Amino acid sequence: MATDKKQHIIEKAIELFSEKGFEGTSIRDLANKAEVNIAMMNYYFGSKEGLFQQIVETRMATTRDKIEEIAINKTLSEIEKVDLIIELYVEGFLSQPGFHKMIQQEMLVTKREDMHEKLINTFIQNTNNFNSIIEKGIRKKAFKKVDAPLVFATIVGTANQVLKSKKICNVFIGHNKNYEPYKDTSFKERLITHIKQLIHAHLLNK
Repeated sequence: MATDKKQHIIEKAIELFSEKGFEGTSIRDLANKAEVNIAMMNYYFGSKEGLFQQIVETRMATTRDKIEEIAINKTLSEIEKVDLIIELYVEGFLSQPGFHKMIQQEMLVTKREDMHEKLINTFIQNTNNFNSIIEKGIRKKAFKKVDAPLVFATIVGTANQVLKSKKICNVFIGHNKNYEPYKDTSFKERLITHIKQLIHAHLLNK
């Protein structure tokens, strides 16, 4: 199936981009990794740049849309919304570590300003939606008067930190070097619980 082949190319591209970065990866490298020819790569994506952009835009948009849905949901309390966003980020980071490493590497270079602007604009939207949840909780006196953007940075930063290196992550959490934290459901639950406890203690008026 064409869709399956396209998705296969995307998954292999994420592996390469996360390992070697955009600049260090050639279109031939990508074709070889996916076991397709360059003509097929160009047919689906137009270029290496087109492939990279499609990966980033599609996956970032998915997260943005989910956060927006949570923010506008009138059936949820503010702390329930915060909890869902914590779960969303931890699940996203641990299920797609290669993609998030790829994004980190991209943000360290300045050669693709258009791509940087799109990444930053998406992150601004996510931050604004999160801030609105926190500010509403403060107005209701459910939350303490906290620095909403830094609360969001704490959530994202904590989840992001465990992706820096599997070896360093295992040092942090007390496992040996052969442990696979990103594939272990119990570690995901441990991380979600930790971040929720941290944020609840910081946010909630009791």
